[in-house]
Amino acid sequence: MAAVPLKPEYRPTLDQLLAPSWRRASRAVRLLVVAAGVALALGVAGLVLTLLPARFSHGGPVPFGFEYRGLYRTAPDPGGYVKVARHSSGEGLRDSFAVAPIELPPYRGYVSGELPLYATGYIRALARRYAGFELEGEGKTRVNTAPVYNIYYSARVGGSTMYGRDVLLVPERPGERAGLAIEMLSAPHSNAQVTAPLLVASAGVLQEPLRTFSFG
Repeated sequence: MAAVPLKPEYRPTLDQLLAPSWRRASRAVRLLVVAAGVALALGVAGLVLTLLPARFSHGGPVPFGFEYRGLYRTAPDPGGYVKVARHSSGEGLRDSFAVAPIELPPYRGYVSGELPLYATGYIRALARRYAGFELEGEGKTRVNTAPVYNIYYSARVGGSTMYGRDVLLVPERPGERAGLAIEMLSAPHSNAQVTAPLLVASAGVLQEPLRTFSFG
């Protein structure tokens, strides 16, 4: 395609102004300029990738997905599907967001009525799993239109006190038994707005993965 001719009042262009200096420059200077341009482009690309959220999707019997930023993929706990977390040097774990499968026993009625019953055994398992486990609260809510059951607690994890919030959810279909447990941990010093287990994922880096979590 032919270039659109410029009016005289718009000349000289930037490349016309720089061309003499570029021709006079040594090979070393030209290479340095090219290298600086490449580094700048890579830096901009890295910044964009850092600012944009990452996306995780999982298939299988209960497909799900969520977005996250400020967290990094790590090995999931045994039996889990995925885990993203962040650590700080010298302070250990700051926040983590993990998803694992659960399966309800056979039941009648709505899943929203079965989840509190299932949570009784789930809480006992948490007490066996974590040292210093203290149940801080529990109750029904909804996450992105799905009925869920929240369990709030504090516990010792890796030698440090953590605030915990586990969210139990099952697709809202008659008799559905296969579901998920979203397991969230946040250190007391991690987010200024999160001052108790009941506030986990209400602010900070755990808010986005929970807010964007969806089945399918």
